[in-house]
Amino acid sequence: MSCMVKICGINSEDAAIAAMSAGADALGYVFFPPSPRHISLKGAKTLTERVPNSIYKVGLFVEAGDEALENAIKAGNLDVIQLHGKESPERVAEVRERFGLKVMKAISVSTLEDIENAKKNYDGVADFLLFDAKPPKESVLPGGNAVSFDWTLLTGQNFQSNWMLAGGLDPSNVAEAVKITGAPWVDVSSGVERSKGVKDPRKISAFIQAAKGY
Repeated sequence: MSCMVKICGINSEDAAIAAMSAGADALGYVFFPPSPRHISLKGAKTLTERVPNSIYKVGLFVEAGDEALENAIKAGNLDVIQLHGKESPERVAEVRERFGLKVMKAISVSTLEDIENAKKNYDGVADFLLFDAKPPKESVLPGGNAVSFDWTLLTGQNFQSNWMLAGGLDPSNVAEAVKITGAPWVDVSSGVERSKGVKDPRKISAFIQAAKGY
């Protein structure tokens, strides 16, 4: 039941060290100022100097322009561009071609139709699909809202693209989520925090152990 783990919202040296020490496969940097997990270009550059090439460095963006993407890619030495807004399939393909990096498209899910639409429009266009719960109406954040969706919607689904499960995951439920969905990757942010935007090393370790079936 082992799967790969991305710890998103890394914005401090302590969080990065905790995630790497626990065996994270990817670190996520949030380049979205409204988020409490936002990291500056300088901050990303400083953290990245400590991250080995064996760990994916993923930059999260919400409808960012090319200049913003380019600056963040350089600062964070990014391996993957995560598009977490309403970017079209054409924009996903454009970003992938322009920057020559893997691109992940976040998909907001509440019904089976959302997954079918993702399969029709983004599967095979993006390198990764990230299935996350639709944010509450009052939220300004497209993700990291500690909300989950019905995981059985993904049971038995197959995709051309690699894919991740996100939304409301924490150390207590991630093993069950992987069992139900068969997710090859899981992504967590708020579920391993002690307060909004502040990671808890013990929760990170517990999450990764549970996700990988240790």
